[in-house]
Amino acid sequence: MKRSIFILLMISAVSIIAQTQQPINLKVGYVDSEIIMAQFSEAIKAKGDLEGFVAKWRKDADSMGTVLQTAYADYQKQSSTMKPEQQREVQTKIVEKEQDLQRYREQKFGQPNGEYFVRQEQLLAPVKQKIFNAIGEIAKEEKMQYVLDKAGEVVVLYADEQFDVTFKVLDRLKRGNK
Repeated sequence: MKRSIFILLMISAVSIIAQTQQPINLKVGYVDSEIIMAQFSEAIKAKGDLEGFVAKWRKDADSMGTVLQTAYADYQKQSSTMKPEQQREVQTKIVEKEQDLQRYREQKFGQPNGEYFVRQEQLLAPVKQKIFNAIGEIAKEEKMQYVLDKAGEVVVLYADEQFDVTFKVLDRLKRGNK
């Protein structure tokens, strides 16, 4: 999908250039966001902080899992000597422990509202903003119209506003022209 949008964007830019009949030097740059995130100290720290949270949450979940396994093993050993009422009571407690563990994992790692994703956004948003600001400044200094990210799928990180055809596309779509 992102590649399709990028291709449409580039075709639109070429179309605008062709329509104006004026030669425009289209200057495109790119970055590798994976390298930036791996080498920028603030990104490294943010990732480390996030990994610290994850390690603690996993330790807590492992502890809850151990308690659950112990309770289940004890139940298996003693169930034959228990009265039916006691068996149901212990089974209920085991099920509650299992549900607690599941809720904990969902609370920490569930998408998209899990604490992992919230913390990730809190920690990485300021870093990403600094990176985008730097990209925009460099693009303007170097007189680039576009800056792409070559890591993964092609993503436009910066685009000169003179090439924005968003409202022309919307207008054409609303008018039903093809």
